[in-house]
Amino acid sequence: MHGSHLHSAPDSVELKDVGAVLLDIEGTTTPIEFVHQTLFGHARARVSEFLERHWKDAAVRDDVARLRTEHAAEPSNPAPPPWRDDAAGVVAYVHWLMDRDRKSTGLKSLQGKIWEEGYRSGELKSEVYPDVAPALERWRGQGIDIAIFSSGSVQAQRSLFTNTVAGDLTRFIRDYFDTTTGPKTAPESYERIAAALERPTAEVLFVSDIAAELDAALTAGM
Repeated sequence: MHGSHLHSAPDSVELKDVGAVLLDIEGTTTPIEFVHQTLFGHARARVSEFLERHWKDAAVRDDVARLRTEHAAEPSNPAPPPWRDDAAGVVAYVHWLMDRDRKSTGLKSLQGKIWEEGYRSGELKSEVYPDVAPALERWRGQGIDIAIFSSGSVQAQRSLFTNTVAGDLTRFIRDYFDTTTGPKTAPESYERIAAALERPTAEVLFVSDIAAELDAALTAGM
């Protein structure tokens, strides 16, 4: 991520020597308040009922298994609530993780399933900043690939960009990456993403509002 890529213009930013733009979501394409208040609030209020209805679903059982493994690896201080292999026990651990804004893969996968139901029912509509849709369209028109890297699951990312106030934006997005690729503060994650996009890291511009993530991308050569 080099400053030489960016050249100021009156109404936009022109990208030079960039083959792909990799975007964070929270605070970058989407207001933090929407993520923390609307999305997190929606998932928290519905996780108990969702688990009761879908407890035997294979995909949900996979999430529960991930959460069980993560729980077993938790340090004793601060200690999470004791694990119970039932819906109420999982809800207690999910709430504990959410209270700490943990980037748990099991949690994010489960949240993505809850949000997808919310989008399908019309309860949820994603907010994006006003300049997001025009920027995505402009970059694709210039032949620049667009990808997303978020701690939210790939399912959650697709649902968010399918159901925005600006319409379905997935037509502009080539690929999605989540914590199964690696932590957002690890340079290796950005190397893997560049390889998946079939681009040298120097041709990928990463955009985020988190300095530690930007530092990791810079270390990787973006």
